Amino acid sequence: MSPSMMMSRANLFAVPQLASRRNFLRGSAALTAGLSATILPSLAGAQAAAQTVSADLDVLGPKAGYSPMIGTLVSELTWMREANGVLRATEKLTQADLDYLFNKNANTIGALMLHLAATEVYYGMFTFDGMKWGSWSDEIKKKWDPAMDLGETGRSTIKGHDRQYYVDILREVREKTLAEFKKRDDGWLLTVGHDWGKDPSNKFAEWFHVCEHEAHHTGQIAFLRKRLPGAKPDAD
Repeated sequence: MSPSMMMSRANLFAVPQLASRRNFLRGSAALTAGLSATILPSLAGAQAAAQTVSADLDVLGPKAGYSPMIGTLVSELTWMREANGVLRATEKLTQADLDYLFNKNANTIGALMLHLAATEVYYGMFTFDGMKWGSWSDEIKKKWDPAMDLGETGRSTIKGHDRQYYVDILREVREKTLAEFKKRDDGWLLTVGHDWGKDPSNKFAEWFHVCEHEAHHTGQIAFLRKRLPGAKPDAD
């Protein structure tokens, strides 16, 4: 399945195509290409400064161990996950909660958690390994496609696990992502290619999509949590 199809198939309900979002990202890619020559010199000192940047969650920016822009992206991915994301949205949920189906077309909270991990795995192979989308092995597809595609296959196979099972997978996948980011620099992040879709993109846009994609599904999880049996309508 191509990246452009991923979101529409993964949604809890039907969601419009990502035309406006993609238009924004195209504009961002063009702007990045035009400004990188002037921005990157100004960031030369930021890498050294990153060694003393606070590790606090709410301090976004360069982080020790990463090139300046990659460190900033990492801080955004981390904030999305740790500050107000899927971990907080699923606190204290039981296995029954994670397996609950709101309606016959819905995805469970557990399946959505695994979907976030699958997305990160596939974008890792796509961006870090340079693999064409969907060219991964049948073994990889067997393991991750049910969570990536969701739908009926996800409903029938992703169940019977407690919250820690999903949290452990999310953390294992994220640790690999961070290790791969440490091997790369801002030049890699900003290089424009044509592999994501018919329009040019860079790795920054592709990983920004992973970040905002998690925000999207965290909202779905919050929606489902408020509709669990016995949940209060105004529950966080």
